[in-house]
Amino acid sequence: MKVLLDECVDWRLSRAISDHEVKTARQMGWLAIKNGELLALASQAFDVFVTVDRNLSYQQNLATHSIAVVVLEGRTNRLADLMPLVPALLSAVAAAKPGTVQVVGEP
Repeated sequence: MKVLLDECVDWRLSRAISDHEVKTARQMGWLAIKNGELLALASQAFDVFVTVDRNLSYQQNLATHSIAVVVLEGRTNRLADLMPLVPALLSAVAAAKPGTVQVVGEP
């Protein structure tokens, strides 16, 4: 799977999901692009968009995009708080379907 990490997700998380082709918004030169435009761009090159933006699914009509979205809900967006979510993130990426949102969070 081709995975794009949002700019608000620590890039070091990509090391934990190395079984997939992972790029960051920064690597793509897509910093400060608004969510709707970012999703449209990402849909052209990626299968899954990973973010910590909990409002994204309320602000965007994700069913119109050909990309799956995974929202990480850690205590904060710091790497130490996101790393425990990696097993569930990997499962969510493997099961990702275009136009859907999966929330991965602490129990």
